[in-house]
Amino acid sequence: MKKLIFGLLTVILAAALTACATQSGSSSKPQSLTAQIQKKGVLTVGTEGTYAPYTYHDSKTNKLVGFDVDVIREVGKRMGVKVQFKEAVFDSLFAGLNAKRFDTIANDIGVTPDRQKAYDFSRVYSTSQSVIVTRKNNNRIKKLSDLKGVKVAQGLSSNYGEMTKKAGAVIVGQDDVSKALKLVSQGRADALVNDQGAVLNYFNTTKDNNLKIAAVVPSNAADIAFPVLKKSGLDKTFTKELKAMKADGTLTKISEKYFGKDISK
Repeated sequence: MKKLIFGLLTVILAAALTACATQSGSSSKPQSLTAQIQKKGVLTVGTEGTYAPYTYHDSKTNKLVGFDVDVIREVGKRMGVKVQFKEAVFDSLFAGLNAKRFDTIANDIGVTPDRQKAYDFSRVYSTSQSVIVTRKNNNRIKKLSDLKGVKVAQGLSSNYGEMTKKAGAVIVGQDDVSKALKLVSQGRADALVNDQGAVLNYFNTTKDNNLKIAAVVPSNAADIAFPVLKKSGLDKTFTKELKAMKADGTLTKISEKYFGKDISK
């Protein structure tokens, strides 16, 4: 009888150990976001699609193109995945990233202290120079402090919007830079602060003679990078590919395609 009881206990103990081992094996370390993306085969990217020359639709083909679009497509290619874009107004892009509707944002995103508290960033891949745009006959605005009490057309959550609010401007909310520039041209807003490349692209494509670059804001030259959720590790994957793209001249080539010069870093 004792042998029978001992045998039964041995079987029960062995079964329990097997169950524990199985449970231990099933609780393996979760996959990194990079591994999840590569397994799925798709990198999902949030973008405006209305911010030339960074992210916009070609007027002839309606294809989504632009500097940031080309850069993140090349990053995806080197990761071995397809890039799927989800377009949204700028003010909803970070909310979409927070909700995991996409993995990153490609939209000339400046690296700011506040954003660094909330997100991890890839290696910087370009720089952005800020300029103040007014109507040609406006000679009152020559520096950022001149925007105090002035109507300025800006995206509410962009770093330009934050900068002009700090200067005391009255914000006329408009995410689309082309529409914002039209408001200034029509006299419905007095000024706009935005990226020099986007402004020059608007001047070249619209031939709008009502506007001018009234001033450069040297203190607001921004480093541009791809934001990702904290501790996702995707920033390190992007950084690896961006370093390689800079080293082999790919970033320079893409930059010269859209700006006629190398603004990459």
